[in-house]
This record gives sequence, structure tokens and C-alpha cells, in this order.
Amino acid sequence: MYNAIGMIELTSIARGIYATDLMLKTASVEIVSATPVCPGKYIAIVHGDVAAVDSSISVGVEAAGEYLVDSFILPNVHPAVFPAITATTLPDGTGALGIMESFSLASMVIAADAALKAADIQALELRMGSGIGGKAYFTFTGDVAAVKAGLEAGTVVALEKGLLVDTEVIPSPSNRLWTTLF
Repeated sequence: MYNAIGMIELTSIARGIYATDLMLKTASVEIVSATPVCPGKYIAIVHGDVAAVDSSISVGVEAAGEYLVDSFILPNVHPAVFPAITATTLPDGTGALGIMESFSLASMVIAADAALKAADIQALELRMGSGIGGKAYFTFTGDVAAVKAGLEAGTVVALEKGLLVDTEVIPSPSNRLWTTLF
């Protein structure tokens, strides 16, 4: 069972592919995502055991050099983060809707993990940069109190880097809105 996730975010696609290759050759990690994102950035997300992710990300950061935007290593990642990144989640039901939006893809993954660990919420999607101008957002559902608690925990993390754009809680979303989210 993989229990850590790491990510590098670069301003160069070419250097991103190069760094990702080195990351994979350095440690026994698996790719969650390695792709260009708007506006011409590149992200590589890996998972594996903590030591392997740490080694892989360290090499990626070094290889990124001046093209590095952000990076992180997150041990003991919440298991709902992976399906949210790949948008393969379907909630058991619908309740309140929470939305967090950030200029940093890396900080949004960490904020989503914090939100999921802080409250009884279900992840919907963790959108990473593609088609949204390089921003990231995380949507999740649960009862109103849980959504507010998750939003507060995630907001603290996103504000640490000063890259939070906005947060919203919709206590009772329209059924027609839900159909746009899946």
C-alpha cells in the first residue's frame, strides 16, 4: 500500500519531462500524473512509500532548477486524494458542496488532504491546471458542518503559501448543478 505522494510543478514542459524521467529512475515510485498543464507548465505526481517518494522528489527538484514553481512530499496521504486527482469519484449521496480554488496546484493537493483528514467529507474532484489557466480546485460534499470544517482546514494550508483564490460553501446545491460536476 502506497502511503505517500509527492509532486513537482515546473514552468518548462521539456525540463518537466526530463525531471520526471530522473525521478522514476531514482526510486521505486509510481506515476499518478505526469502531464503539461495550463499555462504551459508541467507537473509530475508520484506515489509510493515515504522514503522512495522523498528520494524521487528530491531528484526532481534538483533537476528542475530554475524552472521549479513548487513541490511537496506528503506522507500518510488520505486515500481519497488519488481518486479525486483522476476524477474517478462518485459520492454516496449529495449534501453541501465545498469548493477551494488556488493558484498553486501543489498547495491545492496538500489543502485537499488536510480537508479530507479534518472532516467527514467525500472528495469529488481535484482539478489540476488543465483548461483553467494553471489554477487548481477541489470540490467535496458532506453535511454542512463537515464541509465547513473541511474548508477551514484546507484554507489554513492554502493560505500558508498565499495562493488561495477563493472558497465557497453551498449548503443546498441545485440538483441541476450536481449534474455539471460529474
